[in-house]
Amino acid sequence: MPESTAPALPVTFRPARTRAVLLTAGVTMFVVITTVGMMLEKLGPGERASFVFTATLFLGVLVLLARPKVVADEQGVTVVNITRTRRLAWAEILRVNLRPGDPWVFLDLSDGTSLPVLGIQPGIAKQRAIQDARALRGLADSRGSGAEQG
Repeated sequence: MPESTAPALPVTFRPARTRAVLLTAGVTMFVVITTVGMMLEKLGPGERASFVFTATLFLGVLVLLARPKVVADEQGVTVVNITRTRRLAWAEILRVNLRPGDPWVFLDLSDGTSLPVLGIQPGIAKQRAIQDARALRGLADSRGSGAEQG
């Protein structure tokens, strides 16, 4: 892949539509559950607090699910998944994979492992995920050890 197709650095890849849906659903659920809890007249303060706590818990889970992203800069890539963040140098990335049917991109690493990259996923926006995967592949090929392997 020619380097001219690679985006300018730094660049952040994230599933924007999925993130918007998750955050909108989370805020909506929080408002609805909290409102219902406050409107029920027979509930005591503890029961109302449990409604707010439950709404906050749902919102927190959806915020975690909306967290994934990939940040590429001159030194390497930072992969932020649901609960973990991992920093990789360009030389550690051998290949960027997004095969048909894959739920997200996978990175083949120089230590023989594979790292899922939830920040590029074809769920709602398949064409965008394909473009992002190609862009990340172009960056990895032009900057990493993949360039030496041919």
